[in-house]
Amino acid sequence: MNEIEIIERVKKVISEILGIEKDKIKLEDRFVEDLGAESVQSLELVAAFEEEFNIEMDEEKALEVKTVGKAVEFIKEYLK
Repeated sequence: MNEIEIIERVKKVISEILGIEKDKIKLEDRFVEDLGAESVQSLELVAAFEEEFNIEMDEEKALEVKTVGKAVEFIKEYLK
C-alpha cells in the first residue's frame, strides 16, 4: 500500500468519525484544535484506524499523535 492510499483511507476514517468532508481534511490539521475531536472521538479514531488497516496499535502512543500527517506516519510504521 502506498502513501497516497494510506492518506486517503486515513481521511476517510476521520471523515466518518468526525463528520468532516474528506476534501477539507489536510495533513497539517490537528485532531483537537483544527478538526474538533473530543477525547471520546480520539479513542474511536484509534479503533477505526485499527479496523481500517487491520492492525493493532499501541493506544497510548496513538493518542499522542496530534495531526493527520503524523497519524499517516504512525500507521505506516505498522504496515511495514
